[in-house]
Amino acid sequence: MNRDTLQLNPVMQDLRSSVADLNTVNSWLGLLRFCSLGVVCLSLMVFAWWSPNLWGFVGYSAIAGFVYALWFICTHDATHHTLTGWNWFDEGLPRLISYPMLWMHGVYAQLHRLHHGWNGTNLHDPERVQWTVEEYQNASPWVQWYVRHQWEIDLFVLGGFGMIGKTLIKGWQLGEQIPAIRRSWFVDVMGIVLVQVSCFTWAILSNHLWRYLLFWLILERVIGSVIQARDHLEHYGMWSRAEGYQLTQLYSSRNLTVHPIVAWFVGGLNYHSIHHAFPSIPFDQLPKAFCRIQTVLEQHHLPPMTVGLGYVRETRRLSQQPLLIGAPDLSAASGRYQMVNPLTEIVKN
Repeated sequence: MNRDTLQLNPVMQDLRSSVADLNTVNSWLGLLRFCSLGVVCLSLMVFAWWSPNLWGFVGYSAIAGFVYALWFICTHDATHHTLTGWNWFDEGLPRLISYPMLWMHGVYAQLHRLHHGWNGTNLHDPERVQWTVEEYQNASPWVQWYVRHQWEIDLFVLGGFGMIGKTLIKGWQLGEQIPAIRRSWFVDVMGIVLVQVSCFTWAILSNHLWRYLLFWLILERVIGSVIQARDHLEHYGMWSRAEGYQLTQLYSSRNLTVHPIVAWFVGGLNYHSIHHAFPSIPFDQLPKAFCRIQTVLEQHHLPPMTVGLGYVRETRRLSQQPLLIGAPDLSAASGRYQMVNPLTEIVKN
């Protein structure tokens, strides 16, 4: 163990002790969030299908898709068993709302655990959204064009299909080394097929096949844009490695300043650094944990965590300045860091 690690040990201890009392899950609060979003989403779907004209159908479906995206975010808490803390609920209910949209929740849960371990340290992170300089330079001109316009393409072109495809492929690839992922892959596929066969059977028998396909596509477009934006905002431009797991996660994830109501809707994921460093903290305790951890960092004369100015403003800002992950800087005094380079500089040179 080197001297730098010994010096950082008190930081790790203070960080962990500062939030040690914030790991209790309020089951009823999580259930309230899940059920209230679900009721609103399903009600909007009913309004859409009852609408006498196409514009009403499309409008209600689009709003339902936005609420569905917020409801869908609840499944993230469930992967950590911090939604309700009831294993049967956190394991079962997310699948019921994921399979209709072709989302492989079981595979995602397995990949997401790897993401928490590899973020900022291992480029094989299955949820890494940022390209490295080497990957960009070795890519074809078409892929390089995509990297330069990644935000627009991922959010508005690939959308939900892109996330589904990425999870499908990553799950299959990593399943070769991790049998649990391969088992989840097959279970999710069977569950999705069963749900989709039921939906299509109903649509055909009721003569609503084309209406159902349009409804599903509207949901996919809206949900995909929202979840892609959230996925990119949490880590884009933040890839870095510090000495110790907690510091790496605190500095390789982005927090966002939002209204408390918005924070409730997104399950506290605007405090993403805190969630990554301490995934067992439930969403209602993340604001308190954020204040305590910022205080600890200040006491140890360490930089504060990154805090962006809301989902919309940060999306606009980051989409206009593409970044790449550079080579490791092994000379950094406080540890090893992956430096982020502006893509415009690479293109210019």
